[in-house]
Amino acid sequence: MPMREAVAPSVPTRPTRERIIETAARMTAELGWSRVTMGALAEEVGVSRQTVYNEVHSKDALAEAMIMRELLVFLAAVEQGFDRHPDDPAQAVRAATRGVLELARDNELLRAVVSGTQGEDTDLLPLLTTRSQSLLSIATSVVHDRLAAYDLDLSEADLNGAVDMIVRTVLGHVVQPSGAPRATADAVGRAAQRLLG
Repeated sequence: MPMREAVAPSVPTRPTRERIIETAARMTAELGWSRVTMGALAEEVGVSRQTVYNEVHSKDALAEAMIMRELLVFLAAVEQGFDRHPDDPAQAVRAATRGVLELARDNELLRAVVSGTQGEDTDLLPLLTTRSQSLLSIATSVVHDRLAAYDLDLSEADLNGAVDMIVRTVLGHVVQPSGAPRATADAVGRAAQRLLG
């Protein structure tokens, strides 16, 4: 009986859209957003320019997709912080804050957006600013839902106010850190303790 030739197992490939967005984020961090063109991106990913347009439609849509991708990474850190402290909301806020700030410290794309990479003027910061309300709403909704699951002696209005203060404080430190993530997270945790009761 003849031996059958071994067939190598197929390696699943990531969807083209995901590869495009990931590559665009890397190129933005390295070169600056103004130098990320659809043609350069297509060449880097190894697809046609038309494929890039088919997947992301426009450069503005690509920027939004990159921002949403990063937001999901940060929200995952928030969820992990809360998951580690199911019985202590202030410690959950502290852990979530520390996770977010450590991610922000090491996030090359965020640094490129906030400061402009290698002296390049980037169009991403204005775009991020115009979308800031929706980004803030998403982050606020996640933190609100997680805190509402605790047995807090707060009215809905007081909870909403506490969540707004916590989220805006953390986002301020994401954009313009004033100290090490751990120290800032400890301070936010202490403030959360007072806000949440």
